[in-house]
Amino acid sequence: QVQVVESGGGLAQPGGSLRLSCVASVNFFSFYALGWYRQAPGKQRELVARINTNGTIDYADSVDSLMGRFTISRDNFKSTGYLQLNSLKTEDTAVYYCALGLPEKYWGQGTQVTVSS
Repeated sequence: QVQVVESGGGLAQPGGSLRLSCVASVNFFSFYALGWYRQAPGKQRELVARINTNGTIDYADSVDSLMGRFTISRDNFKSTGYLQLNSLKTEDTAVYYCALGLPEKYWGQGTQVTVSS
């Protein structure tokens, strides 16, 4: 059974940083696209960023000001994905999910990120 487990969320102040991790127990991890998504209260889940199997990265155009603040990466040897969150804003508060595959096949349970002073 495939498991995807996120960690690294928590409470951060505006302007602060967090690093989210996503560990997957799946064979051939490198064969899957890895995406980070988020869902704020009362809103739909949205793509934050995706790193594809060929190493290209897509950041969601619909999420304002992501570029330069969030960085997605992966370590295929560790079957782990990362999302570095810098210069956090209160509107970044959400549950952040990791998903493998395109279309998404395996989801984690999410990790809460709260940005508040």
